[in-house]
Amino acid sequence: MSVKIGVPSKGRLMEKTFGWFADRGVELGRSGEEREYAGFVRGVENVELVLLSAGEIPRELAAGRIHLGVTGQDLIREKLGGWEQVVEEVEVLGFGAADLVLAVPQAWVDVGTLDDLDAAAAAFRERHGFRLRIATKYHRLVREFLRDNGVADYQLVDSQGATEGTVKNETAEAIADITSSGDTLRANHLKTLEDGMILRSQATLFRSRRVAHDPEDHAALKALLDTLGVD
Repeated sequence: MSVKIGVPSKGRLMEKTFGWFADRGVELGRSGEEREYAGFVRGVENVELVLLSAGEIPRELAAGRIHLGVTGQDLIREKLGGWEQVVEEVEVLGFGAADLVLAVPQAWVDVGTLDDLDAAAAAFRERHGFRLRIATKYHRLVREFLRDNGVADYQLVDSQGATEGTVKNETAEAIADITSSGDTLRANHLKTLEDGMILRSQATLFRSRRVAHDPEDHAALKALLDTLGVD
């Protein structure tokens, strides 16, 4: 048996994760060709690297198929109901920062807060005969946020890409999406509500609470965490 750690399989998130581990004495890397999802671990014994998409890592942690995983806090909270019972945060890694925000058209000069949005949503439904549409891929997080803030007269429209363009394309009236600089929102004539911050997210090392207990794996996991200098 060996401890399995899931890491994003490509892009800057993979590179920065490799760098974070390397800075702490554990080398992670790809083995084989670029399209081959195989990797290696050096610096600790009995640890196996599993390369996955960031979106798959919450599922694998929840199923107990990997012991540790690096992914965004937004993905954990969106994909895992009652996430704190399924995984635990081991270490926030200091990169991959992004904010999940609620944004509306800049032309809505009278809508700057959630209370304004609630009033606008009620007026929109009365005028058009259907609920105001909010495009997002973060259905759980957005629904919980709006419920907690008393906004009810809306419907979520699924958007798995180019969410900022849905308002221009008239498939939604507002959006909830990840942003780092806000440049894409502004380029699409959108503004974040003053109190529209849903979640501040960044890359985090998570530990599964669902892995079956094995003394050898426990010892290898402890050795890995000790080497990384985290609890």
